[in-house]
Amino acid sequence: METNWILHPDGSLYHLKLKPGDLAPIILSVGDPDRVRILSRYLDLIELQVESREFFTVTGYLSGKRISILSTGIGTDNIDIVMNEVDALFNIDLKLENQRMNLLKSHGFDWVQQ
Repeated sequence: METNWILHPDGSLYHLKLKPGDLAPIILSVGDPDRVRILSRYLDLIELQVESREFFTVTGYLSGKRISILSTGIGTDNIDIVMNEVDALFNIDLKLENQRMNLLKSHGFDWVQQ
């Protein structure tokens, strides 16, 4: 099964608007974006804040450890989107995948338009 990752022009994923390296290896997930704001107050240093609809991410440092706090919104469908995009950020070379999809499309293979 092929997956078409939708990327913004800057290379960030469609829903989370995050790029590889934006997330820390330690991730706290919460449902409500306001909880991200509350928890991020305890960080010693904030290096990244990205907001996209109900998805709000803050990455920073707490006691020398890099962590991310990420809201998922409500419901299993939102959690599915978040977990798939988080997985892609850590386990898929999105730049290479995007180049591969563009190459296939240039040769007439376009699953998106079916």
